[in-house]
Amino acid sequence: MYIRINILFLIPLFFSFLIFSQDIEEIIVKGEFREKLISEEDSSIAVIQSEEIKSQAIKHFQQLSYLVPNLNYAASDSRARYFQIRGIGERSGYQGTPNSSVGFLIDDIDYSGQGGIATLFDVDQVEVYRGPQGSRSGANALAGLIYIKTKDPTDEFEGISEVTIGDYGTQNIGVAFGGPMQNKNMKYRLVVRTDYADGFRKNIYLNKSDTSKKDELTLRYKLNWEIDEITNINLVVSKIDMDDPADIWTIDGSLNTLSDRPGMDSQVTDSFGIKITKNYSNFDLQSFTNATKTDVVFSYDADWGNAESHFPYIYDYFSETLRKRDTFSQEIRFLSNNPEFSEKNPFEWVFGFEFSDLEEKNVTKDDGIYGDPDDPYSPYASDSLVSRDYEANNLSIFGNIDYFLTESYKFAFGLRWEKWDSKYKDSNNEFFNPSNNMNGGKISLIKNNEDGSNTYFSIARGYKQGGFNLGLDATDSSVKESLIYDPEFLTNYEIGFSSKAGENFNYSSTIFYSKRNDQQVLISKQVDPSDPNTFSFLTQNAAEGENYGLEISSNYSATDNLYIFANLGILKTKIINWESRADLENRAQAHAPQQTYSIGANLDLKNNLYLKIDINGKSSFYYSDSHNNKSKSYQLVNLTFGYAKADFSANLWVRNLFDEYYSTRGFFFGNEAPNFVDTLYKRQGDPRNLGFSVRYDF
Repeated sequence: MYIRINILFLIPLFFSFLIFSQDIEEIIVKGEFREKLISEEDSSIAVIQSEEIKSQAIKHFQQLSYLVPNLNYAASDSRARYFQIRGIGERSGYQGTPNSSVGFLIDDIDYSGQGGIATLFDVDQVEVYRGPQGSRSGANALAGLIYIKTKDPTDEFEGISEVTIGDYGTQNIGVAFGGPMQNKNMKYRLVVRTDYADGFRKNIYLNKSDTSKKDELTLRYKLNWEIDEITNINLVVSKIDMDDPADIWTIDGSLNTLSDRPGMDSQVTDSFGIKITKNYSNFDLQSFTNATKTDVVFSYDADWGNAESHFPYIYDYFSETLRKRDTFSQEIRFLSNNPEFSEKNPFEWVFGFEFSDLEEKNVTKDDGIYGDPDDPYSPYASDSLVSRDYEANNLSIFGNIDYFLTESYKFAFGLRWEKWDSKYKDSNNEFFNPSNNMNGGKISLIKNNEDGSNTYFSIARGYKQGGFNLGLDATDSSVKESLIYDPEFLTNYEIGFSSKAGENFNYSSTIFYSKRNDQQVLISKQVDPSDPNTFSFLTQNAAEGENYGLEISSNYSATDNLYIFANLGILKTKIINWESRADLENRAQAHAPQQTYSIGANLDLKNNLYLKIDINGKSSFYYSDSHNNKSKSYQLVNLTFGYAKADFSANLWVRNLFDEYYSTRGFFFGNEAPNFVDTLYKRQGDPRNLGFSVRYDF
């Protein structure tokens, strides 16, 4: 049985309901300098609130990403670390500068490029800011920002507990609790969560079903301390331990692997953050200090097979990278304190500066052997060990002013200047120390309409620092210009409309156009066809590119028992005027599907029963800028049937109900002896997954 739904037909249907009976609460955006109503925003923001997050059986941001128009991700081995907003963002982090086009913050701690740790148990809200956030978060927010806010300590003691079991060995258990301490000025919250699943692959050579398992631990402690009437301290300490093996890729594209040496895609991250706020008569002073320490093991069986599958050829390659990343950030903000911000008191302002330091050490060990029975000189063995040290410092100064021109019109202006310095050296005697001075900002005009809706127009400029390429011969004049690449700048023009908040039917729409200057494009190729460890990655600046499209989000309380939502993203992208790669000119950019959508309904039945269904889809997209292979379009249907009464709930859930066979990543190269013909290899998405969850709030 297969169902195909025409989303363009359904959107007008949702807009045509005439029954009104239940208000929808106003949404508060929490990732800005100040908390504000989403109806007061001057950018395209998708907000996923706690009730939707709690209803997700598998609590990871990768699952929620399907609900956000014009958001995509690149999953290669285990959890998705890299995301693309409006077609812009990294797809991997193999070599060179660890720059990110999409910022990723959890409780104001920067995890950009490490999105795989985004477990979502006891999370209050997820916000996705689309478009450059240069005046908000700087260089790692060229394309947009993903902001996750976990639940804060509460004034009264409370807690939640949740247990999930399912097929593929799924076993998840979590508990979170907290409240006031003996000192009534202090509140705490403690979270403990374990997530386990065997994974969706079976290694038929090793006869194991757990070589791609998920074995993950989330620990988090938050403390809020009200020292006196003007001073508050908020502390967060967390540990994420993702002990996830990696055995994903197959020659035939199936879910049955043949690897004799499965790899790992594990990550352990310890984080610390402290926010100190002092309230003065005319302004607030905020200090943010945070640090992270991350250990990653990334390894893989590069030949994807074993001695039997490759016979009569000897073909055995393996790669392992041990990565350590330490970050530190200190930010100081001064915020005006204007509780009567209006036409009569028209100014609100923010000013601050930030310093951040990133240190990363990588050790990569590759080994392999290839033998052809017809070659008397074979087998050929290879063995390499490379250590890399990278350090980057960023100093930023930023400011933002909001000003009421009239009662209905508000003008906003923000700027950010940033200086980036880096140092790199490795055991191959390569060394670089590029630096950039960059600036971005935003101008917007917001009109508050008489009916409570609002309209805005904004121009924003974002940036992303440059970097360097590894493995090139610096003495070769033909590649000398490719050693260093320049920063990329993005100018975004946007018009948006939001309906009156708090009504039964809420909707928002945004039209955007983005111009990319010195667009950074990643090209990869296999240097030695018989050695899958010899991939070379090259980032270059294309002359320019453009991205434009539409985003629509809507939700509707049709009756007291029926809630409906519909989200749609339309995206057009292309690379323009790239002299060195004329074949890519006017082609769409990689991982930029032209349509993304999600629609769904929550229906309350009799006797405390409920039914929830959502349908998420993506159109086809190019896998890479290195080749012209594309994914197929797909849509996934998720279903939940549950019971909820007072503080107890239980539900049966199914993800990918119709077992859709779809791919999230594709590589085009040769990996089959003896001819190593370039072939498209696809990373399949998760198959049907079903289970049972029980939750109790106390």
